[in-house]
Amino acid sequence: MGFTLFNPPIEHVLVERRFATFAPVSFTDYPKSWNMAGLTTGQFSILRSLPAVGLGLWLLSPTPPGCAQPPPLAQTFNPQGEQTEAFEAEHFSLASTASAQPTVTQLTDVAPTDWAFQALQNLVERYDCLVDYGDGTFRGDRRLTRFEFAAALNACVTAVIAQTAGEPMTENDLQVLQGLQQAFADELGLFDSRLTALEGQTAALSTQSFSTTTQLRGEIVLSVEQLGGGDQPNGSGDRLPQALTFGSRARFNLDTSFTGQDLLRLRLDVLNPAVLNAKATGTQMTRLAFDRSNQNEVDIGSFFYRFPLGEALSVQVDAAQGTYSMNVLPTFNPGIASGISGAVSRFGRFSPIYYQGFPGVGITGQYDFGERVSLAVGYLSRENTASDPTVGIFGGGYTALAQLAIYPSKTTALGLTYAHSYYPPGAVAVAGGTGSRLANAPFGNLATSADHLGLESSLRLGSGVNLSGWAGLSFATAEASSGAIAAGDAATLFNWALTLGLPNLGGRGNLGGLIVGQPPKVTANSGGAIDGASAWHLETFYRYQLNEHIALIPGFFVVLNPEHDSANEAIWLASFRTVFQF
Repeated sequence: MGFTLFNPPIEHVLVERRFATFAPVSFTDYPKSWNMAGLTTGQFSILRSLPAVGLGLWLLSPTPPGCAQPPPLAQTFNPQGEQTEAFEAEHFSLASTASAQPTVTQLTDVAPTDWAFQALQNLVERYDCLVDYGDGTFRGDRRLTRFEFAAALNACVTAVIAQTAGEPMTENDLQVLQGLQQAFADELGLFDSRLTALEGQTAALSTQSFSTTTQLRGEIVLSVEQLGGGDQPNGSGDRLPQALTFGSRARFNLDTSFTGQDLLRLRLDVLNPAVLNAKATGTQMTRLAFDRSNQNEVDIGSFFYRFPLGEALSVQVDAAQGTYSMNVLPTFNPGIASGISGAVSRFGRFSPIYYQGFPGVGITGQYDFGERVSLAVGYLSRENTASDPTVGIFGGGYTALAQLAIYPSKTTALGLTYAHSYYPPGAVAVAGGTGSRLANAPFGNLATSADHLGLESSLRLGSGVNLSGWAGLSFATAEASSGAIAAGDAATLFNWALTLGLPNLGGRGNLGGLIVGQPPKVTANSGGAIDGASAWHLETFYRYQLNEHIALIPGFFVVLNPEHDSANEAIWLASFRTVFQF
């Protein structure tokens, strides 16, 4: 036996919803050895008063059945979700601090005909524990947050205790208590049965689950692509492949947390997408946002451990397929950066500087200097040589990166990024697999080093527009000599882009995207050729969120002057993706 805090009229009781939402404090299954006559009136009055207190708080919750639903109001919490002290003081202070005793009739939006008028009158006049918003309104139709519930409950319980302490319990009080127990016997019985069922389900999950610390998350992408244009932009005279292609990508993340703040991820990939790189089309400018393939075999697509050190430092150790774009770094292109449900093209996702070092093993750390500034530093060694005892993590290809992120306001973000890379012979990709073939290997396949500079920004214009962009410079140096190229020769590369993200366009979870930019281009080269007329990358896509787990994403991009050569015909690509996430 027992009773709950909530005591609304029976026509407004929705036990399952209320208990599930608020998990109210209840006094249940008290021992039969309790001597009820031994309770003081103060102690009993607290128990007797709690239903009225609970009802008053229940009135502040989402509107009961049959009542009009109010529009959601903006919450006054800071970005970390914590309630401000000013908010609590303004909305849930003790009325006894006021100079005059408040009355419910002073509330301009509460009428005696309201179904909960009596409960409000008890809270405001008898228990003196709730006040108005300072403008004579109670706002009973607005939604209740958990912070507001806690603040109001604390104020009312404190007031009840202060008013009833030390008074002996009467026979009439005992009769009221017994009446409450009988009146709510059905509701308490329903709650008890549901709680018993929930305990049984929890026990079953504990014994049958794969792991109590590991969760399986999956994502599957099915896509069709159609490439169009004339000849390949490599001077071969071969036509672009123009067959309709079908590709797939399945990823299964095993996410484990040992402390609730860390993350150990092992991702298994089954990949067979369309691969539209320079080998297939004559240019890297046609590459898709995802095009790593293992021919539908299973391999490790990601393996890392991320954990905090103190309150300000986050660390990630990459053991396989490490990339800065999936690390602790922000890439300043919200939504569009996603390789699953964002941009269609590889270039359109984010600045090419974040592709440096992939696939790698190494460590990255980010330190937050308050809420407005953070500094990230990382080192990734090429995965295929890091375990070789003759090369190791410092003897082969690598990228060391540092990024300063600045947040001048809640709607503005700026990034300053520097990376130094070394590319061994035969593995040169100065432009990160984007841009022209010359931009990726300005000195052919000779060993090359490069210093990369990136400036990134993102601006949120209201709730439905994100304007982002980047500009990047790379200074490449030949590390060996061959033919006309001498060690020390230098080349300069430049790229830029502007993106427009339209979150929730046409519905919750949807995303519209527009991208315009110039893929990496060689603008100067003391050891060889430079690119000519600038290429233009124009792209758009729309993600339609069919439901929580399925999205449909049509997309299209066109490259003008591919390979930075005005003699080359434009290349276009149409794509349609279906994304399943679970």
